Amino acid sequence: MPRRASSLIFIALLLGSFALGWRVQILSAAAEDKEQDKESAYRNFELFTSVMEIIRKDYVDGSKLSYQDLTYSALKGMLSGLDPHSQFMEPSNYEEMKQETGGQFGGIGVVVGMKDGVLTIISPMEDTPGFKAGLLPNDKIIRIEGKSTERLSLGDAVKQLRGMPSTKVTITILRPSTREVKDVVIVRAMIKVESVKDAKVMDGGIGYVRIVQFNEPTADEFEKALQKIEKDGLVGLVLDLRNNPGGLLESAVDVAGKFLPKDQLVVFTEGRNPAAKQEYRVRSSKPHPDYPLVVLINEGSASGAEIVAGALQDTKRAVLVGETSFGKGSVQSVIPVKGNCAIRLTTAKYYTPSRKVIHEHGITPDILVPMSDEDWSQILIQRSQAADPANKEAPKAEEFLPDGTRKLPARDLQLDRAVDLIKGINAFKNRVGREK
Repeated sequence: MPRRASSLIFIALLLGSFALGWRVQILSAAAEDKEQDKESAYRNFELFTSVMEIIRKDYVDGSKLSYQDLTYSALKGMLSGLDPHSQFMEPSNYEEMKQETGGQFGGIGVVVGMKDGVLTIISPMEDTPGFKAGLLPNDKIIRIEGKSTERLSLGDAVKQLRGMPSTKVTITILRPSTREVKDVVIVRAMIKVESVKDAKVMDGGIGYVRIVQFNEPTADEFEKALQKIEKDGLVGLVLDLRNNPGGLLESAVDVAGKFLPKDQLVVFTEGRNPAAKQEYRVRSSKPHPDYPLVVLINEGSASGAEIVAGALQDTKRAVLVGETSFGKGSVQSVIPVKGNCAIRLTTAKYYTPSRKVIHEHGITPDILVPMSDEDWSQILIQRSQAADPANKEAPKAEEFLPDGTRKLPARDLQLDRAVDLIKGINAFKNRVGREK
């Protein structure tokens, strides 16, 4: 082939290749522009306003069509669509939230959350109306005052459950273990809960302390309880965090610090914003003796309880016994916005020292010991009766079996396992000591 012809063919191929590349580049740029259009704030705001105008023009009920009503409704949907804990607060809701943060409030005494999209009791708080009415962890609240909770946000549900002391509220619960549906009428009260309970030394010199929630005095109360029972020379300790819904983060960190060295990392938070990263370390320099420590957790253990359990497990300071915890480990920031409104936005998640995420995963015990809802119900009823024998409204523990024989008190299988574990650890230590 002549050189001129081959050169022409090469030039044609080169131009064809250039044209093809140019076309691919144009198509790629067009696709990129289209993707950017999807993420354009102005284009999506245009969609929002056009829908708002259609609603104002054609919606059948004209009483709900103010721009403020539509905007508030849209913002509520926007925030609640992110996760169950994010929320848009109108001025009245925002003001109520500030008042509740600064003082006490009336309510039924249960901690609730969204589980599988259903309003669920995480834990009834002891010595409160909800606890005395026999509500249990994992009960589903399907109606409040006869109205379905199916589309109710977590914030609105909490608002309906709270109220002035001495007022009544009727809730309908579904108990998953029995599929029983029943109405429960509860009289609201001022919620004041003692956080540290049942500090004692059991047979064999094993200590037992139960923390039912974390509030401002918890760490100090826990310290006093430990000092009291340690005078008897403990050979081990069971720390019971079952049905503990959490509370103040700083209090939980201080409780974990009772058993860890100074500056030990207890928990940290991380989010998309670098400012959301914070570390929480032990502040005390005097940890308690290095006796065997067992921590009890279950599905009702959440938030601060999970932080304590996770830190003691990661640092190998304690063995966890029971069931996987609830999995509430996200951080909500309250951000004021225009119009005296605010948004409660999930901005970070909690992580244990070994970087295990708590949120929606929970803390897995080292030794799994399940307990039935029936056994738990009997144990909670027995606790309630022991705390207030004169309370005639509290549910009664079943004393007889269907065949007429007397029923033995429910056994706390998880506590029994914890005690056996401490005895086993000490027996092993003693044997090794003798052999040396």
